[in-house]
Amino acid sequence: MTRPGGPPMAAGPESKPRSFWPSVKRVVAQLASYRLLMTVTLASLVGSVVLIAIAPRVLGYATDLVFDGVIGRTLPEGLTKEQAVAGLRESGDDTFADMVSSMDVTPGVGVDFGAVGRVLLITLVLYVVSSALAWLAGYLLNIVVVGTIRRLRDDVEAKVHRLPLRYYDTMPRGELLSRVTNDLDNLSQSMQQTISQFANSVLTVIALLIMMIWISPLLALIAVATVPLAIIATGIIAKRSKPHFSAQWSSTGALNAQVEEAFTGHELVTAFGRQREIEATFDERNEKLYESSWRAQFISGVIMPTIMFLGNLNYVAVAVVGGLRVASGSLSLGEVQAFIQYSRQFTQPLTQIGSMINLMQSGVASAERIFDILDADEQSPDAANPKTPAEDKGLIEFDDVSFRYVEDKPLIENLSLVARPGHMVAIVGPTGAGKTTLVNLIMRFYDVDSGVIRVDGVDSTDMTRDDLRERTGMVLQDSWLFGGTIYDNIAYGDPTASREEVLDAARMSHVHHFVRTLPDGYDTVLDDEGGGVSAGERQLITIARAFLARPTILILDEATSSVDTRTELLIQKAMANLRSDRTSFVIAHRLSTVRDADVIVVMEDGHIVEQGNHDELLAARGAYCRLYESQFTGAIEAG
Repeated sequence: MTRPGGPPMAAGPESKPRSFWPSVKRVVAQLASYRLLMTVTLASLVGSVVLIAIAPRVLGYATDLVFDGVIGRTLPEGLTKEQAVAGLRESGDDTFADMVSSMDVTPGVGVDFGAVGRVLLITLVLYVVSSALAWLAGYLLNIVVVGTIRRLRDDVEAKVHRLPLRYYDTMPRGELLSRVTNDLDNLSQSMQQTISQFANSVLTVIALLIMMIWISPLLALIAVATVPLAIIATGIIAKRSKPHFSAQWSSTGALNAQVEEAFTGHELVTAFGRQREIEATFDERNEKLYESSWRAQFISGVIMPTIMFLGNLNYVAVAVVGGLRVASGSLSLGEVQAFIQYSRQFTQPLTQIGSMINLMQSGVASAERIFDILDADEQSPDAANPKTPAEDKGLIEFDDVSFRYVEDKPLIENLSLVARPGHMVAIVGPTGAGKTTLVNLIMRFYDVDSGVIRVDGVDSTDMTRDDLRERTGMVLQDSWLFGGTIYDNIAYGDPTASREEVLDAARMSHVHHFVRTLPDGYDTVLDDEGGGVSAGERQLITIARAFLARPTILILDEATSSVDTRTELLIQKAMANLRSDRTSFVIAHRLSTVRDADVIVVMEDGHIVEQGNHDELLAARGAYCRLYESQFTGAIEAG
C-alpha cells in the first residue's frame, strides 16, 4: 500500500541471517545500567553453584561412614585394621583386602549413626542455602530483565517519534507493530529464561569439573571426553537453525502486516469480493511462517537429545571404571557415588545449554529486528541556533524548491510560490501532481532537496519543527480520532484550553449542533475508528480540533471529499470560519470548493503550470479550464 503523497511502501524486510555474537554482545550491553544488581546476582549464582557442587561430596562421606561401619562389623573384633587386612590376604581374599585397606574401618565396630546424622544435617544445610541463593539470583535477575525491557520499550517509543515520515512510508504498519510488540515480548522471554540458566549452567560445569578432577583425574577425563563432540554438534546444529529463526520472525512481521491491512480494509475487501485473494495471501504467508518455525524448532530441538545421548555414554563408562577403582581400593564407595552424581549433573547443564540455544537464537533474531528500528536514520536535527519569526503573520514563500522521493525520479522541480497572510491558496491538479507533497514540505515532514521555504521571512530549516508545526493546523481527507470522548478529541488541539474555549470551537465548527442530539453529549465515547458518528461528523470534529489550536497556517487536504452535499456545506462553513485571518492551503479535486480562493495554483508533474483566481484561469483557457470543464461538462452529460 502507498500513503498519499508518499513513496511506494516496501513489501517487508528480508530475512537474511545476521551475526549472532555481535548481536548477543549488544543485548548484554543493554544490562550495563544494572551492574550492581548483576554483580550481586552473579555472586549469588556462584555461591549457589559452589554449595551444590560440595554437597554430593559431603553426602558421599556419609555413604563412606555407613559402608565403613557395615564392613567393620564383619571383621573380627579386637584387631587393628592392618591385622584384619593381613588376615584377609592370608586367606587368599586379596581384592577384599585391597578394598578394606583403603577404608577407614575399625574391626568389630558398626555404623556411627551420630556422625552420619551430623553429615546429613550439613548436607541439608548446603542444599537449603544453595536454593536460597538461587532464589535470590532469580529474583534479582527478574528485576534486571524487566527493567531492561522497559527501558528498551522506552527507547523504541522515543525512537519512533524521531523517525522521519519516509521511514513509515516504507514500513508496513503491521510489520512495525510486530517489532515493537511481538519481538520485544519474545526478547523479554528469551532473556528471562536464558541468562540465569546459561550462567548457572556454565558455572556448574566449571565447579563440577573441578570436583571431579579432585576426586579422580582418570574418571574426570572419561567424563569430559564427549564434551568436544557436544560442542561441535551444538555449533553445527545452531548454525543451521539460525537462518530459520530469522525467517520465522520476519514471516511473523509480514503476516501481521497482511492481517492488519485486511482487517483495516475489511469493508472494502468484502465490497469487491476479494476474500479469496486475501485468504490466499494469508495462507501463503502463514505457510511460510509454519515452514520457518517448524524448521527452526526441529533443527534446534536436535541439540538436546544429542547431548543427552553423549551424556548417557559417559554415565556407563564412569560407572564401569568407578566400580573397578572401588574394587581395587583406589577410590572409596562414597567417592564413586559422588563422582557418578557429578557426572550426571555435569551432562545436565550441557543439556540445558543445548536446549537454550533455540531460545537464544529466537531472542537474538528478535533483538536484531528491534535494533534495526533503533539504528534507523532519524530525521535531520533541528538547527543548533534556531530562529523564530519576529511576527506571526503567515507569509509562506517557496523559492526555487525541488524535491524527490526516489533519487532518480524528480517530483517537484524549481517551484516558486508566495502565499500572503490571510489568503486562501487552492492547489489543484491531477493525482500524482505533487499537491500533498507540497504541504508535506511546508510541515517539514520531508526536507527539500534544494531551494528554500520561508515562513514569515525565516527559512523553515532554521526553525525547530515544534515551532513550525505549532503555527500550522491540518485537516486531512482521512479524519483521525482516538479512543475517548468527543470533548477529549476536540481538546487535543490545545490541552490547556478551557471548557468554554473547547465549546466555542465546537460551535464555530458546527459540531455543537449534532453533539446535542447524542445521549451523552460531549461525553460520548468514541473508539479509535470514530464509531458512533458519521464520516462527516468525524471530519467536523477534526476541524474543531484544528480551530481550537488557533494556527497561523491552515492546511486542508481534501477535507470534504468523502461526505454528502449537506455535510459538505457545513464543513465548508466551518472551514470558512477556520480560514478567516489565516493563511490557508486547500488541496481539492472538487473545483467548486475553491472558486473563492485568492490564488488557485494548478500543478502538473511537480510544476506550477498556472496560478490566478477562478475567473482569470477560466479566461486563460488553460489547464485549470480543462479541469473545470471535465468536471462540470462531464457531470451535465452524465445527468
